[in-house]
Amino acid sequence: MQKRRIITVNPSSASVEMSHFSSNNEAPYSTVVDDDTPSPSPKAATDKIRKVSMLPLIFLIFYEVSGGPFGVEDSVNAAGPLLALLGFVIFPFIWSIPEALITAEMGTMFPENGGYVVWVSSALGPFWGFQQGWMKWLSGVIDNALYPVLFLDYLKSGVPALGSGLPRVAAILVLTLMLTYLNYRGLTIVGWAAVAMGVFSILPFAVMGLISIPQLEPSRWLVMDLGNVNWNLYLNTLFWNLNYWDSISTLAGEVENPNQTLPKALYYGVILVALSYIFPLLTGTGAIPLERELWTDGYFSDVAKALGGAWLRWWVQAAAATSNMGMFLAEMSSDSFQLLGMAERGMLPEFFAKRSRYGTPLLGILFSASGVLLLSWLSFQEIVAAENLLYCVGMILEFIAFVRMRMKHPAASRPYKIPIGTVGSILMCVPPTLLICAVVALSSLKVAAVSFVMLIIGFVMHPCLNHMDRKKILKFSISSDLPDLQQETRECQETLIR
Repeated sequence: MQKRRIITVNPSSASVEMSHFSSNNEAPYSTVVDDDTPSPSPKAATDKIRKVSMLPLIFLIFYEVSGGPFGVEDSVNAAGPLLALLGFVIFPFIWSIPEALITAEMGTMFPENGGYVVWVSSALGPFWGFQQGWMKWLSGVIDNALYPVLFLDYLKSGVPALGSGLPRVAAILVLTLMLTYLNYRGLTIVGWAAVAMGVFSILPFAVMGLISIPQLEPSRWLVMDLGNVNWNLYLNTLFWNLNYWDSISTLAGEVENPNQTLPKALYYGVILVALSYIFPLLTGTGAIPLERELWTDGYFSDVAKALGGAWLRWWVQAAAATSNMGMFLAEMSSDSFQLLGMAERGMLPEFFAKRSRYGTPLLGILFSASGVLLLSWLSFQEIVAAENLLYCVGMILEFIAFVRMRMKHPAASRPYKIPIGTVGSILMCVPPTLLICAVVALSSLKVAAVSFVMLIIGFVMHPCLNHMDRKKILKFSISSDLPDLQQETRECQETLIR
């Protein structure tokens, strides 16, 4: 193994040369050790860890983005049935598909655990790469704080004691600790758990759809009142339920043959997510007389009771609880492996790159779990609005990085490439960028202020970490096995000149 290098992060440290990947397109990793300590090669250390295959990856994407229709009820409350249905039909073409395509191209170009952090670093430099990592990790942790809230919102109608007070706090703590331990045990376990949870969460809505057929009245789907639309709640609900496609990129280094598996998994994931929203909304709005004020978190369990009885209600509530556990597991996996990837790129102290005996990033998991516990006291709408705004800033950086990499490194290997040129790349990013502007413009002053403070913290953290590196207060290192895209591009340009 090559000797460890203690460095200050520089632009080239966050770049990847595709020609240096192994034959199965997986990026090698290293565990940082002292120069005088013998150790096995990093490739050998990670070869023992089982990689994630196609089916678990599809369901990890499903849970990163969706987890089922739990949480979409507010779209009907905000805008009525027609706009809610149109939103979940049209919005994927404006946002989900472009984001999934960019993730497929950039994720196969950089198949390592840094994910979007490496994309932005390679295109815009380490400062903005770090800001991307900070904003996306923070928005991910804020997003994960939703799931204990949603979990208890669905159960409190059957167990009122979970609605508030000490029982609610204890339930959040126990649930977080239990799921954190499962994440610690390995990503393969999490992936197959996601498959089982996903099937269990989807089934009751298939049953509910069949039961509802005799009671469907299509005219109910057409109800719309443009004078009574809460656009802020409507857009935030759509945005939250159809984003985070890029989160799977931070697990690319753990995927079996990512250059083939990741694009296919994203394709199937888009279809699965869209169907999991549209059919339950068609059922609930078409079979039940409309009372918009009732369409809030947990209302699908009431729809299930009205259509099938108490047994179906309990099944939907159990599915909701299961779904929230799946979303928690998937989000914590991507957040914690992102920190590991940033440490391997020298952006965070080297102790974040340490893996447990199960191959999982122990410190990343603990940091993510701590953030969830600190934020779980917020309400559902406050959490959605706060994480959406931070996520928007991160996505703008991703769009810029995507276009800039097309222009800056046209010769770099792209195992999956969107079949459009530079102009097409820019045009593809315009609709989602306009949507981001709308979400930001409709944000409340409170949410904007909190998000601005978080951004300033990120601006301060990067030079502080660089100072700690220079003064050797903390050790930073970059894996000697992570290759360099800039060198690859220079070689390609020299070949073309010759």
